[in-house]
Order: sequence, then C-alpha cells, then structure tokens
Amino acid sequence: MGFRVIKTAIATVLAIIISDAFNIEGALSAGLLAILGVDVTRKRSIATVSSRFFASILGLIMAFILFYILGFHIWVLAVYILIAFPLLSRANFKEGIVTSSVVVFRVFGGEVISLQVMATQIELLLIGLGSAMIVNLLYMPKEEDKLFKIRLKVDGLFSVIFKHIATSLRDPEHLWDGKELIEAGKLVDEGLASANRALENQLISPNEAWNVYFYMRKQQLDRIEGMLEMISLVYERIPQGEAVATLFEQLSVDVTREFYSGQTEEMQIQLDQQFKQMRLPASREEFELRAHLLQLSRELAYFLEIAKKDKSRRTVQNSAGADAEES
Repeated sequence: MGFRVIKTAIATVLAIIISDAFNIEGALSAGLLAILGVDVTRKRSIATVSSRFFASILGLIMAFILFYILGFHIWVLAVYILIAFPLLSRANFKEGIVTSSVVVFRVFGGEVISLQVMATQIELLLIGLGSAMIVNLLYMPKEEDKLFKIRLKVDGLFSVIFKHIATSLRDPEHLWDGKELIEAGKLVDEGLASANRALENQLISPNEAWNVYFYMRKQQLDRIEGMLEMISLVYERIPQGEAVATLFEQLSVDVTREFYSGQTEEMQIQLDQQFKQMRLPASREEFELRAHLLQLSRELAYFLEIAKKDKSRRTVQNSAGADAEES
C-alpha cells in the first residue's frame, strides 16, 4: 500500500506537469484522473485504464447529447446518472464510472458544448490515465523474495505437522493443538494471492511456477486433514503404527527438500506390500486399527501423487527458474 501511494504521487505530478507544458486547461483534473488510474498490477492497470478511458468517452458523448437537448441544469446531471451508469455497467465499463463522471462534471461546470471542449477532455484523459499506466508499467514491486520466504515457512510447517503425526502414531496419547495446520493454511492463501499478483505483473512469458506450488500445497492440506481423521481413530499403539510413523518421519525431512527424490514413495509402496503379507488380525479391534493405518498409508500415497505431478510440471519450466518441490 505504501509503494502504491508513492506511485500515485508520481503519476499525479507527472500528469499535471505534462498538462501545464501543453497549456491544456484543467491540469489538476489530469492529476485527479491519474490518481484514479494507478493500480496494483501491470495487467490490471492496462485493463482498468482501458475501461476508464472508453467509459469516459461514452459518458462524454451521452452528456453532450443531454446537455445539448436539456441544457445545463442540476437535474440534468441526475438524468445523466440514471441513464449513463446502468449503460456503462452493462457495457462492462463499471470501473470507469467515476472517471467518466470527472470529465462530465467538468463539461457541466464550463457550460459549453463544442469540439474543442470534447478534445480538451480527451487530452486530459490521455495524459492523466496515460501517466498512471506509464508509472505502473515502469515498475512493480517484485514478489519473488516474499514468495520464497513464504514457501520456506510452509515447508517448515509441513515438516512439523508430519513429525507430530509420527509421534501420535507411536504414542496415541500425544497431544497436539494443530496450530501449524491453521498457520500453514493462512500462509498458502497468502502465497496464492502473492503468486497471482506476480503473474499479473508478467506481461511477457508469464511463469506460473509459484501458482502451481501453492495450489499443490492447498490440495495437500486437504489430504492432511483426511490423514488426521484416520489418526484420531488409531487409539492404541500397534507394531504396524511404528512402520507408518517411520514413513512420516522420512516425509518430514523430504518435504523441505528442493527436488522430488521418490524416497518416501518407495517406502510407502514397500509398506503396502508388507500389509498384504501380514497375518490376518486376531481380533476385531486389531482389524479396525490396521484398517485405519492402511487407509492412512493410502492417503499418504495420494499426498505424494500430488507432489509428483507438480514436479513434472515444474521441471518443464526449469529454464524459467522454476524448481520442483519434493512433496
């Protein structure tokens, strides 16, 4: 927000100076239009400036017709608003309603209808909105460092979560408040928002690697919630639980690595084979516990499958600086 204020100040001063240099009447209005044109990303800036410009042109045409027929009376402005605002919204120029109002009210204040007046308003639009677009296109704060820091935090939280899961499998009485899961969810949402901003600032060869990463983590969080449901049903320690706990211990290390090695996946496949070769449960209680552990192992397989797909997508983009994640 602070940097956007600085950009707005620069665009405003630039618009006023250019208007004064060309002796265009209403230089301050150009500054006001520049304030309305500054936006948060390059792509959004192009879209909103275009919308504001064409909305203002349409608004001027409608205003000229109304002022010519009905004259310059206060109630005519109300008629303009009742007619123009719905039409601009229907034409998908809703963002340009305020901008168009600025130039229309200037025309109303001058009480003159002529080609020269129309040309002046268009010049102010071009200078004001153009200054805002130039400032937006020249520089936008980079999100890369912020995204990298968020990723490290998310990976660290995933590691802690898996350590707690391993501990719970070895000790069913282990207490954990799950705060890391909540914090990871908030960071993933924050990362997705930042990744979307970064993508909208890339006009040439956009790189979606960060969007892929955080979307992957969002999907995996859903899987983790499913795992926790299974763990809550494992109320007693059994030998098979130790084997599954070892899987999560390995995953707590792998999840922080840069590349997908497949180590946890290999261990999970071997464990599935061991489950098939185990003797049948001796009691209904043992059967239920082993069934929950088997389902937990399958949930882990789905978790790893998500990471595996992500790696194949991100590996293709390595030339653009995108790295594959472990899991």
